[in-house]
Amino acid sequence: MRFRPCIDIHNGKVKQIVGGSLKDQENQASENFVSEQDASYYAQLYEEQGITGGHVILLNKKGTEFYEETKRQALLALSTYPGGLQVGGGIDAENACEFLTAGASHVIVTSYVFRDGHVFYENLDKLVTTVGKQRLTLDLSCRKRDGKYYIVTDRWQKFTDEEVTEELLHHLSEYCDEFLIHAVDVEGKASGIETELVELLAKMKDFPVTYAGGVGSFEDLELLKKLGNNHVDVTIGSALDLFGGKMKFEDVLAVCRR
Repeated sequence: MRFRPCIDIHNGKVKQIVGGSLKDQENQASENFVSEQDASYYAQLYEEQGITGGHVILLNKKGTEFYEETKRQALLALSTYPGGLQVGGGIDAENACEFLTAGASHVIVTSYVFRDGHVFYENLDKLVTTVGKQRLTLDLSCRKRDGKYYIVTDRWQKFTDEEVTEELLHHLSEYCDEFLIHAVDVEGKASGIETELVELLAKMKDFPVTYAGGVGSFEDLELLKKLGNNHVDVTIGSALDLFGGKMKFEDVLAVCRR
């Protein structure tokens, strides 16, 4: 199990927010932590620790008041640690190459590919043609409804009709290099992991999958490691001491590397 660090940027600041609270209207979100450091600080830290595959996420929508400052911070992180970080948030076939040229190893995509309730294969094909399968990460952020997990889009505000199943994961793996899975209902709450979702992700034995959401203790981390068969990677936000939490960064790395 690899630790995948994160740099979430909202209104031009590195933050940790409660996932389901993000709103486009007035750029609002419930904040767990707002850093006094810029994005390059975290990028440099991750590079010094030799951690690759981290996620830089732009949480402002393109065209809104703070998007350009958020983008500036993202580009700063990418230039600080070229090749070591992935980037997501408002990525499409038109701007993907800009972020790759700026230093991203992969672009992370959700809403451009999942829209109008379904997988929009025309856009997915455009992305694969533009950046290549090997540089594309699909973010299957999901929420539970009627006992099943469904992909959500538009900063986690809209449900699609696409249920997260083993069949869908295997099919979409033909188009991308890896998956990032946000369990949105527990994102930013440090309240425990979505065990059913982790067990589903563990079935992707030969494909890189990163789980995000709800890890709030080392017990949660050990449970994730067990249920994920030491294969499902993890990202931790609000619970990490780097972002005001109680889990020590070095100890988390030690558990993941064990």
